[in-house]
Amino acid sequence: MRSLLRLKVYFSRYRGTLLWGVVFILLSTVFAVITPVIIRDTIDGLQRDLSSSTLLQYAGMIVGFALLSGLFLYLTRQTIIVVSRRIEYDLRNDFLKHITTLPQEYYATMSTGDIMAHATNDIAAVRMFVGPAVMYSSNTVFNFIIIVTLLISIHPMLTLWALLPLPFLSFAVNRLGTVIHKRYEDIQSHYGLLTARTQESISGIRVVKAYLREAFETSVFFELSEEYRKRNMRMVRVQSLFMPMIGLLVGLSVIIIIWLGGREVIAGKLTLGELTQFIIYLGMLIWPMAAVGWVVSLVQRASASMKRLERVMGSESTVADGEETNASITELRGDITFEDVRFRYQETGPDVLRDISLDIPAGMTLGVIGTTGSGKSSFVNVIPRVYDITEGSLRIDGHPISTIPVETLRRSIAYVTQETFLFSDTLRNNIAYGVETATEEDMLWAAGIAQVDKDIVEFPHGYETVLGERGITLSGGQKQRVSLARAVLRKPSILILDDALSAVDTHTEEDILSRLRDVMADRTSILISHRISTVKHADRIIVIDDGRIVEEGTHDELVEHDGLYADLHRRQLLAAELEEME
Repeated sequence: MRSLLRLKVYFSRYRGTLLWGVVFILLSTVFAVITPVIIRDTIDGLQRDLSSSTLLQYAGMIVGFALLSGLFLYLTRQTIIVVSRRIEYDLRNDFLKHITTLPQEYYATMSTGDIMAHATNDIAAVRMFVGPAVMYSSNTVFNFIIIVTLLISIHPMLTLWALLPLPFLSFAVNRLGTVIHKRYEDIQSHYGLLTARTQESISGIRVVKAYLREAFETSVFFELSEEYRKRNMRMVRVQSLFMPMIGLLVGLSVIIIIWLGGREVIAGKLTLGELTQFIIYLGMLIWPMAAVGWVVSLVQRASASMKRLERVMGSESTVADGEETNASITELRGDITFEDVRFRYQETGPDVLRDISLDIPAGMTLGVIGTTGSGKSSFVNVIPRVYDITEGSLRIDGHPISTIPVETLRRSIAYVTQETFLFSDTLRNNIAYGVETATEEDMLWAAGIAQVDKDIVEFPHGYETVLGERGITLSGGQKQRVSLARAVLRKPSILILDDALSAVDTHTEEDILSRLRDVMADRTSILISHRISTVKHADRIIVIDDGRIVEEGTHDELVEHDGLYADLHRRQLLAAELEEME
């Protein structure tokens, strides 16, 4: 229940509307309880030769008060339920806004399916608490207070007998509510696994089909789905106890009242109209009492879901602006300095970068070569603060990187990673992503630099072609070139290409690099590749091995040095010659 206290800030935004909703509930209840009074007078009047005109008047009053009660019930839904939808909207937006601020390491431990479950089912469960649970809770409280007061005014002893089953109901609701909370939390946790597996199967459909694993993936999904069904059924079995239990206790109250109340009427201590009024009031308590079980279920579900949401929204980003951030830094030239930098992904893990010291003047093109797992990607990941360095100093334009506003830093950098990502949108929007002011001319220029313009015009809809999920309709090389065009279009101060042309043939790569030289001439550029041909024209080249810079120089200097770079160069030349011979 404590987790629901976080919703206070959302309730406060709409407290005026919610207050009106509560007022409407009260008015609806007041007009509803007047009707049994009129029915009492009608029945008692019939025993005293009630006139037709008076009977018609009573009938009109009953209809009128029923309409008024219905009107205020409608207004209740138009306030409280509408507010629940607004809070759901706000909470979902806040959730998405928060998860976009979380660092990369957070996503390494959290599955996409689990995040999707938070953004859909969990937030929907919270909305059901904010709307129906709040509305029916208020309705139950008002009905109980007003109706019990009226019951006592009619016959205190009968009221005592009518409320006798309530302690048993309270005990049962409390016990069952605890069980529901635990089981719903279990259901939501498994739902995250189910959605994660579904998302992976669809995203990796090419691999699934290539390895003939359709039947296997289907069987895994069936198993997860069956387990999800079983957990839901265990929840349903608990929930199904609520209504019969409440119906039994309320029915018991009615039987007691009819028996004891009938005896009071026979004894002349109670009129038939008063007994009828009493029974109607008791009937009016049936739904509020029945709603208790449903509301408890909603509250427990919302509590479990809010607890899951808090685990995410309570996580703080380790890469964010802090007290030392200098807001006056709005532009960067691209002068990068590493001083004894060390980096590890986990506090207790091994260093993946060791004693990195390097100056990259603004406007320089730096080539980075190294074997797989040597630390090349980690080297560039710390520049846009995808991860923060563990030890040492990293400065840009003389500013410690932690003092540069994250927005300024990342706006100044275009980073094309090894794993390209394209949205299920048009090619135009994918290229112009993040550059809202891009003109048609700018976009065509960027596509030309990346050598993807000729491919695009051959598509039936050209730049308006809608891509499949993650750009599945494009080849690997086309996806890389679209990503490169997106980066070039930003015209950044710092351009980072991390093996960004690995899926492109050597001839096309040479054409792209030739065009890129003009782009890179006035900005800091870092080219990471396993191909010597990609970096050989760089102003300076470093060789990283086991997290350390082991060689540094120009292409000719490194070949002459006859070290690791020269060895890679010889191997690649030999491989190219063998390929030509074939």
